[in-house]
Amino acid sequence: MKYRVRYTKAAKEDLLRLNEFLLENDLEAARSALEAVRKSVNFLQDFPFTCRKASSDTPFLREMVIPFGSGGYVALFEIETDKAVTILAVRHQREEDYH
Repeated sequence: MKYRVRYTKAAKEDLLRLNEFLLENDLEAARSALEAVRKSVNFLQDFPFTCRKASSDTPFLREMVIPFGSGGYVALFEIETDKAVTILAVRHQREEDYH
């Protein structure tokens, strides 16, 4: 079964902000980062429960590590139904926590 992946407005803004930062410095890195996110989202469509729990209070709030370069990104998401996953936030691993 494939999960449909949705993004909150805040998550879309996070991705835009992260991409704009890279675009200022390195166009190729910006393209590669978007590809890394795309591949990870494809994985999430099939296996959201393999990602680590973000909270001990609920098994449905999870984090996905997205490797990129010497760091990477972390996507906070919620498994809302047996058919839908919503990405709530995306941060670079060196940014402050988003919980």
